[in-house]
Amino acid sequence: MRSVQYVLRCDLVAATLLAANLGVWAAYAQAPAAKLDRVIGEVTAIDAGAKRISLKSDAGAAMAATVDDNTTYLRIPPGEKDLRQAAKIALPDVAVGDRAFVRGHMAEDQKSIAAVAVIIMTKSDLAQKHERDREEWKRRGLAGPITSINAASKEVTISTRTREGPKPVVVEMPEIVNFRRYAPDSVRFSDARPGSFADLKVGDQLRVLGDKNADGTRIKAEEIVSGSFRNIAGVIKSIDAGTGEIKLTDLVEHKPVTVRVGSDTSLRRLPPWMAAMLARRDNGAGAANGGGPASRAEAVPGPPRTEGAKPGAGGAPAERAQFPGAGGGSGGGMRRGGADFQEMLERMPPLKLDELKSGDAIMLSATNGADPASVTAINVLAGVEPLLTAAPQGGQQIFGNWNFDIGLPQ
Repeated sequence: MRSVQYVLRCDLVAATLLAANLGVWAAYAQAPAAKLDRVIGEVTAIDAGAKRISLKSDAGAAMAATVDDNTTYLRIPPGEKDLRQAAKIALPDVAVGDRAFVRGHMAEDQKSIAAVAVIIMTKSDLAQKHERDREEWKRRGLAGPITSINAASKEVTISTRTREGPKPVVVEMPEIVNFRRYAPDSVRFSDARPGSFADLKVGDQLRVLGDKNADGTRIKAEEIVSGSFRNIAGVIKSIDAGTGEIKLTDLVEHKPVTVRVGSDTSLRRLPPWMAAMLARRDNGAGAANGGGPASRAEAVPGPPRTEGAKPGAGGAPAERAQFPGAGGGSGGGMRRGGADFQEMLERMPPLKLDELKSGDAIMLSATNGADPASVTAINVLAGVEPLLTAAPQGGQQIFGNWNFDIGLPQ
């Protein structure tokens, strides 16, 4: 599934080029497309009297599109590439929240554009397509970390989760595949860049949409979303709600990390009963593999602390003692067992940053950026003390049966 931003970006650019070739717009006959600037973004305000449409561009800048009686307005369904299928509309038909593709002449200050044409995809149409696409990714998609790459055959193998345990699936790459790659230090799918097979690396998280074979061991890719992510677990040292930053010590690396929490970060808290249930399951699996008695997680509802220790106090070794077996790995959104844990999280009530406090234990997935001491969070999960307590021993074992993936594209 493409994000609505990506759908608009690709579809409208193609539609514009097609329109120029077919002569659909008389405006382009008078002003060649090569001389027209463009802005793509979301409509934030409309002033019909002043003949102005305010936009927030995909680059994040505020932009004003000035219109006049000669401006052409079109509404096109998401996914449509032929402007002959577009409906002619007027300025009153444009609404806040719509996606807009504006062609015109940019002002010298780069803050406004005199619109020759405004192409709209309505907010409601995009929401409906977004939901259809999400359902298609659920039905025809798979996700998991890349375990091997065959450059000669252009195939990769990912490890997917099933009720029976991990299952390898070979991803076939036909000649035409839509590759997208998450950008460093960004959790927004709209910031994802066009990618290629060469971008893929062992350990990357990958989500693929395509047709599976009968036994589910192979899938022929149509679209691929990939990225390099990092899983972190730790005890919160401090929180600055104003700047949206959490400071903690990584229980794997024993190093301080600053976690940036933005509007696109998902914050959730596991209910105590769910955390205890998941800890018992993971701990039972650990016991079966020699990882300790399954009763440990049941007996301790939260993280054990050394005598006299305060929550979050002390250096990395003290925190490590609170959560024996703490470790980490690489990943993105959350999955566990045969269930898509990302979907489960999305159904939970969102958590506000100021609801967290120093001493809370959290697990999070983040983008890999230039500075390992500063990350942008994709998911932050609180209420995980039972899970960390139940984690088997070993530096990379804190996530046990958990696999953090990038979740469904947004």
